Amino acid sequence: MKYLLLIRVAEGTNVSPEEANPDAWVAEMTDRKVRLLGSELGPVRDTTSVRVRDGELSITDGPFAEAKEQMAGFDLLECADLDEAIEVASKHPVARFGTVEIRPLVED
Repeated sequence: MKYLLLIRVAEGTNVSPEEANPDAWVAEMTDRKVRLLGSELGPVRDTTSVRVRDGELSITDGPFAEAKEQMAGFDLLECADLDEAIEVASKHPVARFGTVEIRPLVED
């Protein structure tokens, strides 16, 4: 089953580069063949939100929702089940100072 990990961190979170570095996690999960792809995202200030309402295009600088935590990255996993996805997410370095949300993909 495929799961999307949504990596969320509050802007201004102060952690050391070593504490936030996902390289060891990426290597382990790639070796286990559960991580299919992932990426860090650019800063929130570079976000553009697009909406169409009643045929009118609205473009806004910044994220749609004001929230303490913002999306910082994502990882696509293929795991046996939710238990394995939870185990994988719990090992992500951001889980110690941010939030790692697990969302199942809807597959046909």
